[in-house]
Amino acid sequence: MPILSTEEAQAILKKALSYSKADECTVTLGGSEGGNIRYARNAVSTAGDVSQMSLGVTSSFGKKSGSATINEFDDASLQKVIKRAEELASLAPENPEYMPLLGPQTYLESVAFKPATAAMDPDKRADAVAKSLNVAKEGKLEAAGFLENTAGFNAMLNSKGLYGYNKNTDVSFSVTLRNQAGTGSGYVDKSYNDVAKLDTLALTRIAASKANGSAGAKAIEPGKYTVILEPLAASDMLSNLMNGFDARNADEGRSFMSKKGGGTRLGEQLFDPKVTIYSDPLNADLPGATWSPDGRPVTKTVWVDKGVVKKLAYSRYWAQQKNAEALPPANRVIVEGGTASLENMIKNTEKGILVTRFWYIRNVDPQTLLLTGLTRDGTFYIENGKIQFPIKNFRFNESPVIMLNNVEELGKPERTGNMIVPPMKIRDFTFTSLSDAV
Repeated sequence: MPILSTEEAQAILKKALSYSKADECTVTLGGSEGGNIRYARNAVSTAGDVSQMSLGVTSSFGKKSGSATINEFDDASLQKVIKRAEELASLAPENPEYMPLLGPQTYLESVAFKPATAAMDPDKRADAVAKSLNVAKEGKLEAAGFLENTAGFNAMLNSKGLYGYNKNTDVSFSVTLRNQAGTGSGYVDKSYNDVAKLDTLALTRIAASKANGSAGAKAIEPGKYTVILEPLAASDMLSNLMNGFDARNADEGRSFMSKKGGGTRLGEQLFDPKVTIYSDPLNADLPGATWSPDGRPVTKTVWVDKGVVKKLAYSRYWAQQKNAEALPPANRVIVEGGTASLENMIKNTEKGILVTRFWYIRNVDPQTLLLTGLTRDGTFYIENGKIQFPIKNFRFNESPVIMLNNVEELGKPERTGNMIVPPMKIRDFTFTSLSDAV
């Protein structure tokens, strides 16, 4: 099924909305198409193409709402899904926090769609994976990886005349390489909206270097260490950080943004002055949607400036209760960094540990954001500015809030998943025990 243009999407939405008898109604339409290829033990195991589209309806009578979805778009099906949403609304209890729909809004024009990424076909995916497999075979390593590209669109129309449309592309690639003895492992994971930036050959060579370099790991004592977190490891630690920037959770005492005795930590110096965090839907390397699911415009927002908390996200209801700006949450986050390369950061470290990534991360205490998890796929001991030897993996207990107070240096930022983060040099990072896992 093709990616619909704004005109095609609007035509379907208008027709569906024309059948509504509700006091208020919102109709959304979204679709995606793309493909993937998976490989393990140096051979392709699965490959496929995916195409899907669905329409969602939320109908409201007063403060009572009901929702229904469908993936058929003829007139009878559109009437059916509208009627179903209205039936469910009539049965629903009143929502005391119901907010009336927004009227027409002005949105930025999205920059998240790249035709070359949308045009990726099975041959192009196979060529990209073949380069990765060649690295593994030539190095007598075993590879397991996944490559996926998607193109999608989302559109929304409501009974007050609000209309929004975005389209996007993304391509992601990850691969694990292990030596034949199973004693060394390396990993890379990258995402882009522009396939021209993806180099599976270079990325797999990085994973191969870690697989070879991590064999014969030595055990060292757990404790507090200076660490250099590669961007992937840093993003692993920070992936849940922005959840704490929800104003209601903070006001109700349920997050690290809650102030003792009541209120929030908005305006406080919560992190090291080197830390600045923002979101920007027009960022060339991490473009995103220009409107939120409830129709609010999304623009560039600085959440933390030089360590000071500048913004919290407010739902429309909570903003009304607190007389605050109804600011949508960030779904793609950028952490500013410096210009130093990872190699230079290592050279400037007297003693420390280099961490490729973390895994199996679990939340221990939401109010302090204390996390626990394990290092994986390449952990190395640094001394006198050089990697001296691989070390056995650790379990850690650490909070990204504390971590961002112990920043010694930030390197050049890179995209990892839905974040752009720099490599981070952090003092006093807490490792609690050893792990025999590779």
